[in-house]
Amino acid sequence: MKNNKKGKWKINLLFGVFASFFFILSGRLIFIQVSGEVQGVDLQEWANRQRTNYSEIPARRGYVYDRNGMKLAQDITTYRLYAIVDESFSPNPQMRLNHVADLETTAEKLAPIINMEQNEVYSILNSGIEKGQFQVEFGKNGNQLTREQKNEIEELELPGVHFIEEAQRYYPNGLFASQLIGLAQSNDDHVITGITGIEAQLDDLLRGEKGSISFQRDKFNTKLMNSDEVIVEAKDGLDVVLTLDQKIQTILEDAMTQVEEKYQPERITATVADPKTGEILAMSSRPSYNPNDLEDVENWYNDVVSTPIEPGSTVKAFTLAAAIEEGVYNPKETYKSGSYSIDQIDRPITDYNKSWGNITYEEGFQRSSNVAMSKLVWEKLGTDRYLDYLKAFHFDQPTEIDLPREQAGTLLYRYPVEQLTTSFGQGSTMTPIQIVKAATALANDGKMMKPYVIKKVFDSNTGEVIEEKEPEVVGEPISKETADQVLQAMESVVTSDVGTAKNIYNLDSYTVAGKTGTAQISGGTSGYLEGHENYIFSFLGMAPSDDPELIMYITVKQPKLSDNESGSAPVSFIFKHVMENGLHYLNIQPDKEQKETVHQMEMPDWENDSKETVISQLADNDFDPILIGDGEQIVAANMDPGTTVLSTQKLILVTDQPRMPDLSGWSIRSVTEFAHLIGLDLEVIGSGYVTNQSIEPNELIEEGQYLLTEFSTE
Repeated sequence: MKNNKKGKWKINLLFGVFASFFFILSGRLIFIQVSGEVQGVDLQEWANRQRTNYSEIPARRGYVYDRNGMKLAQDITTYRLYAIVDESFSPNPQMRLNHVADLETTAEKLAPIINMEQNEVYSILNSGIEKGQFQVEFGKNGNQLTREQKNEIEELELPGVHFIEEAQRYYPNGLFASQLIGLAQSNDDHVITGITGIEAQLDDLLRGEKGSISFQRDKFNTKLMNSDEVIVEAKDGLDVVLTLDQKIQTILEDAMTQVEEKYQPERITATVADPKTGEILAMSSRPSYNPNDLEDVENWYNDVVSTPIEPGSTVKAFTLAAAIEEGVYNPKETYKSGSYSIDQIDRPITDYNKSWGNITYEEGFQRSSNVAMSKLVWEKLGTDRYLDYLKAFHFDQPTEIDLPREQAGTLLYRYPVEQLTTSFGQGSTMTPIQIVKAATALANDGKMMKPYVIKKVFDSNTGEVIEEKEPEVVGEPISKETADQVLQAMESVVTSDVGTAKNIYNLDSYTVAGKTGTAQISGGTSGYLEGHENYIFSFLGMAPSDDPELIMYITVKQPKLSDNESGSAPVSFIFKHVMENGLHYLNIQPDKEQKETVHQMEMPDWENDSKETVISQLADNDFDPILIGDGEQIVAANMDPGTTVLSTQKLILVTDQPRMPDLSGWSIRSVTEFAHLIGLDLEVIGSGYVTNQSIEPNELIEEGQYLLTEFSTE
């Protein structure tokens, strides 16, 4: 009896425990059914997420164009490789494999195409299986694959191998104005984002808004019949047109590359501007970088706007302008050159040559006399009035150019010695763009123009212009009469027998108004550096001198010079090369007798004339065009009929039966121009000059045909 009671008690206890668990579990299930939540997680939402396929639709980043519609920055399509290694993705492997089952074969075939070792690819695939991963990727080698690589892999028909299409920012001209255009790259979310230059400045406008697509699916990613599909359209970024002219910029880049290779300077800057509008037609700094190949970048900054320097004697043009405007300048008045001292300074102001003796102020400007400028400011203008002119030329403020990271220079003007040294460009600092802005007043009848590089922002889908800039006069520091006199004085610097630019900055076809500069470089607490090369050599030039169409300002810091070589050699090479060719390209009428170094002609009417007639006319003028194909009629050319062409330009004529030329040695710009004429689907790899092409020479080509070109600098 006692044992029976004890047994019943145990049974009752066990029953009570099970009953308690049952009621707790039932209560929990009822709660979940009613509330639809587990630990704060909405089960319906969780289920929807599990069976919903969601993918983003990328927005095309806006393109950047030059003033003539040539692409300077664009998106190109690349591909990211991945492989599915989960065998559950192949529910019926006898019928069809959807995952990587044969690791050895897959690794063997993939490896050479993505430039990896076979064992590396195998290790990635095997590691994914061991870790229970659904899919694996292949790191750097599996990213940014070209269409050719993708096609080659797809032809292998490897199960489980797939691609994700992505956009990559591409700069067709490589080094071309890279610090101005800037850099954009994909971030961790695979969104292309501006980092420097215009790409960063206008990132919000260029980026656009991505879209999305979502639908219900099964576990094999197959779309359900009632999929509740939702599509949100992507909104492409806005396109930007710059004031840059690709041809002038290319001429500038070529000249700077040659100077960089020959003289190995610490820094170079060069800017070409239209003085009548303030538009920047070309701008470059060195060291620079190729945004398509970011290796060993020495300098991210655009020194034209971000790096103030002591400009040296180019400032004397503005000192002279102030004296003329105030009526205190008499070009024929004489003074004693060589050295100038006042009680308020410890050491006298000196000229670089102390043997000139008594000379006129006109000759003093031509010889770039520091004493002449100091005497004009101290004895004739007065330091307070001179400061007013420095401010009128906006040397005390940034130019507000539409580029990031502008850093204005500093006027050191508290003490008498600073007031004197500022008159000839020492002590106070200015940026090259401040000099260019002020120089527009000299070249534009006294009206100073605001510099700008963004010409227009527009929506390419609708054609709507969102923003368009117009030239803006931001000051009138001097009169037209003063500006004319300054231009005459600057022209004499180039033409006078005693001028510092004599026989150095002359152009073959155009007169030049200019002012040289040789600025000392501060050595910190030790004063200024000494030595033949330790200067910033510069030139402010305008042409034609009577009515300048272009302004150019160049600085070259610490070039490596031979003992008998002048610091003006690298500067003048850039100026002469760019200014002469730039003015011819713009069809500016030469104002002096033209020599035969560069010749020009009017492009024949290839639209209506026969092929033989066009080629004959070009040959008669010593032009040797590139003829694409062997058809009877010319159907396209890279120059319109009637436009002026220079002997330095590459002429491309396309016939009605185009054949592929041998592109070996062609530049990216020439290949892009050729592909645009034919309508080819061009893809470019590398930079420099063509080394390989996917279409064989002499093969017939058609519009829309794919052309891959590989470039190298070697």
